[in-house]
Amino acid sequence: MKIINMSELDEAQLHQAAEILTDTLNIGYPTFKDAMEEVREHLVPDNTLLAVVEGAAVMGWGGILAPEYDGNVFELHPLVVREDRQGEGIGGALVEALEGAAREQGGLTIWLGADDESEAGETSLAGVDLYDDLPAKLAEFDPGTHQSGFYFKLGYKIIGVLPDANGRGRPDIFFGKRL
Repeated sequence: MKIINMSELDEAQLHQAAEILTDTLNIGYPTFKDAMEEVREHLVPDNTLLAVVEGAAVMGWGGILAPEYDGNVFELHPLVVREDRQGEGIGGALVEALEGAAREQGGLTIWLGADDESEAGETSLAGVDLYDDLPAKLAEFDPGTHQSGFYFKLGYKIIGVLPDANGRGRPDIFFGKRL
């Protein structure tokens, strides 16, 4: 396996990247067309997109978007790994490489948003009134089956919450890390 810049991928590999996006984040990208538009939209010089490839197959990919706040802050978006390859360290390797790219560009902070938008809710912040004592709810945060557990393992912290971002009881949770 190796990590390469997505600008080096051929059209078939870009299609694989889009398929991974729609397979793993199908609420946000329900169709292949939606996912392919996201890939093409972010595949611009101001962004850094990296892919993990094994032979000609894309195993996962992620990006940091153009820096904000005078180059100090980068957004990690998106990050996806093929479902059959999750738990093998691919996501962690991608995040580490993306953090390194942000550091090389002068970044001081990296952040991401992770929606808890499933019907059942994945975290302890889902399905509750976050306007009622948010600090207490954050102190007792349980990631459940949400990807936030993955980000915690990589040193990310909750830096904010947007209640009802995806409908009542479905927040967007913001994570950040000092680079």
